Amino acid sequence: MEIAAVNALLCPHCGLSFNNPAPGDNALVCADGHSFDIARQGYLNLLTGHGTKFVPDTAAMVEARDAFLDAGHYQGLGDALAEKVAAHLATNGSVPALIVDAGTGTGWYLQQVLAATASGSSAAVGLDISKFALRRAARRNPLAVNIVWDLWRDLPLGADTADVVLVIFAPRNASEFARILKPGGRLVVVTPLPQHLAEIAKEAGMLGIQEDKETALVQSMAADFELVDSQELLVPMELSPADVGNVALMGPAGHHMDAIELSHRLAHLPEKTRATAAFRISVFTPRV
Repeated sequence: MEIAAVNALLCPHCGLSFNNPAPGDNALVCADGHSFDIARQGYLNLLTGHGTKFVPDTAAMVEARDAFLDAGHYQGLGDALAEKVAAHLATNGSVPALIVDAGTGTGWYLQQVLAATASGSSAAVGLDISKFALRRAARRNPLAVNIVWDLWRDLPLGADTADVVLVIFAPRNASEFARILKPGGRLVVVTPLPQHLAEIAKEAGMLGIQEDKETALVQSMAADFELVDSQELLVPMELSPADVGNVALMGPAGHHMDAIELSHRLAHLPEKTRATAAFRISVFTPRV
């Protein structure tokens, strides 16, 4: 774990900082002695009390996401995110900069961003509710602190500690993001456009996307953030039936799908189906 990332964390019990772990330690201990085990897979569970009312992504959903992303279908999005973050950190970030990936999933997007920043110049914290996802995130980004956490709770990070917060298809806790971001920091939010995967959405049983999503996003952030950049990104793809199944399973609809039944339903598709991924990348800065 990067010490700079550990130093940004706060104990969810008492709000104190954590002691720096020694190599080989299997727990993180705060200044008041509260101890949290580091799983053998490399992630940390800081959730306390009543847990969360949200249903984490299942192992099958996580496996589908990893397979789809590893196939490179969303590489255009990964590159665009990496370029925006690297450009901001090159002129405005501290050294080392701290990147917080809120809803990190398997860590694929964070991996793209970290690869684009200068070696050793960035530390990272990845937050997600799914331990299945974090097992993979810890393998992808072993130096990041990967934490089981509910994004709707107060985040286990100190105020003014993050240079960049990434929110990629994940819940947006605006007031908490504003609290942990440094003045002049950046919140980078990725949302799907209404036409996202329209060619396959109905066939694959995917959920619809609201038409006024951009307006709703900006309004939901307005009390804490100012929009400074907005980019639409279209990524053309050619997907096999297995790819179509994976992209359906890895999203919110995956909670209600049976992978075998879905595979049978998509078996009639041609060897390759053309589809377009359509994203909006919105960049915000905290209001002063």
